[in-house]
Order: sequence, then C-alpha cells, then structure tokens
Amino acid sequence: MEAMVFSMGGGSSRLFGTLAQSLNSITLAQSDLYPEESPDHHQELAELDPDQLLRECEEALQRRPARPRRDLVYPTGRVPRRCKNNPSVRIMQWNILAQALGEGKDGFIRCPMDALNWQERKYLILEEILTYSPDIVCLQEVDHFYDTFHPIMSSLGYHSSFLPKPWSPCLDVEQNNGPDGCALFHRSSRFSLDASSHLRLSAMMLPTNQVAIVQMLKCRVTGRQLCVAVTHLKARSGWERLRSAQGADLLHNLRSITSLGVQSNTGPVAVPIVVCGDFNAEPSEDVYWRFSSSPLGLRSAYKLLSSDGQTEPPYTTWKIRPSGESCSTLDYIWYSHHALSVDCLLDIPTEEQIGPDRLPSYHYPSDHLSLLCDMSFREDV
Repeated sequence: MEAMVFSMGGGSSRLFGTLAQSLNSITLAQSDLYPEESPDHHQELAELDPDQLLRECEEALQRRPARPRRDLVYPTGRVPRRCKNNPSVRIMQWNILAQALGEGKDGFIRCPMDALNWQERKYLILEEILTYSPDIVCLQEVDHFYDTFHPIMSSLGYHSSFLPKPWSPCLDVEQNNGPDGCALFHRSSRFSLDASSHLRLSAMMLPTNQVAIVQMLKCRVTGRQLCVAVTHLKARSGWERLRSAQGADLLHNLRSITSLGVQSNTGPVAVPIVVCGDFNAEPSEDVYWRFSSSPLGLRSAYKLLSSDGQTEPPYTTWKIRPSGESCSTLDYIWYSHHALSVDCLLDIPTEEQIGPDRLPSYHYPSDHLSLLCDMSFREDV
C-alpha cells in the first residue's frame, strides 16, 4: 500500500502541494463527540523532515516581517542541565485563535485581514511549533484539526488527540471549518499513551460548553508516568463563578485519574500533573486560587519568570477590538512542584516587540502568546 499523505489545507510549497493530493480523496470521519480517544486514522503517513518543513515555512513567510526573537530564560538559581537518564520534557501551551473566529467574529480592528489569511497564518503557527520542537503541545481554539494539525503532527511523529466544543461559535460563521476545540499532541518517541479521558466540564452539576483532554503518559526514558491535561474555560467577564466551577470539576477529575496511577512496594505513588490552558481568568479570579491551593500541589510555571518567583507575567494576550484594548494574563502551565522541576521558560515579548497594533498581526498569528517551558522529573521523588 502506498503511503497516504496530507496537507495543511493547501498552499504552494513543495511538501504541502504534494501532501494535498490525497486529502481530497479521504473522508476524515469526525466520530462521537466525546470518544475516549479521537479517531486515529490508520492510513500510513509519510514521515516529514521537520527541518525541511521549517525551511518551507520560512520560504512561505518571506513577505512577512521576521518573527521577534524570544529567549529561553533560566529561573533564578537554575543552570542549564544535561542529564541523559532524565532529560527535560518541553511543553508548549497556546491558544492559536480559531480561523473562523479570527476572520469572522472577533473583530481585531487593528489587524489587517490579509494577516489572518489561513494560507499563510497556518505556516506561522507551524513555524513556531517547529522552531521550539516541544515534546508535548497543548492547543486551544483548533478548528483545522482534521485537515491540518492531525496529519501534519502525526507525520512529524506526534500522537494527536482532539475534542471539540459541543456548541462551537465557529459554526455561526459562514464557510467555517467545523467546530473549534482543544488538541493535545505528544511525541511518540518520548512518551507512550497509557490512558486518555475526554471530559465535558460541568458546573453546578450541569454540563457546560467547555472541554478538557486528560492523558496519562509514560516516559520512555525514565519509565515515569506523567498526567497531562489541556482545557479552555468559559470566556468573558460575568462568568467568573462558572469558570471556578469548571476548574473545580477538572481538579476533581484529575484527582480521580491520578489516583489510579502507578503503585510501588510502599503503596500508591502520586503521578505528576501538568495542566495547560486558556483559563480566561486573571490571577485575581477564584479559579486561579482553586488551582494554586489545590491538594494536588500545583504551581504556575510562569511565575518563575518574575524576580520574586511569585508574580504572573503582565500579559499573555493583548488585543484591540471595537470595545477597546484588552491586555490580560489568561494562559497558564500548572505543574506538580513536588515531583517536577521547571528548568527554563520562553520569555514574554515586550510591548515594543508586540507593536502598537497588538495581537494578532503579520508576525504573531494569534491574539494569545505561546507559553513554553522545559520540565524534568525530580530525582528525589
């Protein structure tokens, strides 16, 4: 059987042009809304060379301004580590902006419409992922999973999982590409998948429109388990109590899932947890307090960028809409501080680097910034 290959939804590059041919002849079934695992389309995928793909992204983006450089920062007292038996795990968190919402609903009045064109914006998103080569990628507002992210990431060696919102606002936009949702990818050479849960978050005993994916992974190098979750909580002011209830529901599920983890000779061993997401909540909100005070022992990785290690970044999203300018910290990477150590983090661009028109723009494909950190298993646990 010849290898089946896919495209990022079109484009003129050699790789994407070749990959496009089989996409039109394959129906990618979007099965049950809440399967324990999204359908893995078992066609053979042609393996892609990430370096070649990155070069093609750069070639496709030649007309755009260069992406401002972001540096990896080592928290105070940390030094670069090299440990063959316990290498760092690189984790990316990013709300990539659903294409239908960016073009048809969000009203970014200072962003030129052609900057939002999917035929180029998709290359910016992929370029960022390829540049940092994370082991785990947690995305929100994904509405091009089946025709873009699943086939491309699978061909790059990632296992892919997707969970759409039940009532995605993308469906209100003409010529949409289906519902948006959360996606979780892990590098198959680094992790095996032990278990996966697709959750529809509840609030006050009622199901809501927000979802989460939770996966139990096993590190092929250390043999250690790692529980990873991705979520996107309810947006907009006035919904603080709902977000808090959704967060409580996710924490409850995480406690249940990790309690089924590995056993040792002395009893159950707590499985380290990483939760990535767009919480749509500033650090002053109750849902943030729920996570920071949870018995699961979670801490926010990006506080380590501050001089005192106690302060979140000033913003993770900065946009201008008809209602005005919004500069907020809404995105987080939470981790089990008793079992995981943060080795380094990707810094936050300055106001000057972002520019007066804010996000998105020709060199930032989303209204949210990507977050990225390297973590390692604590060896004393």
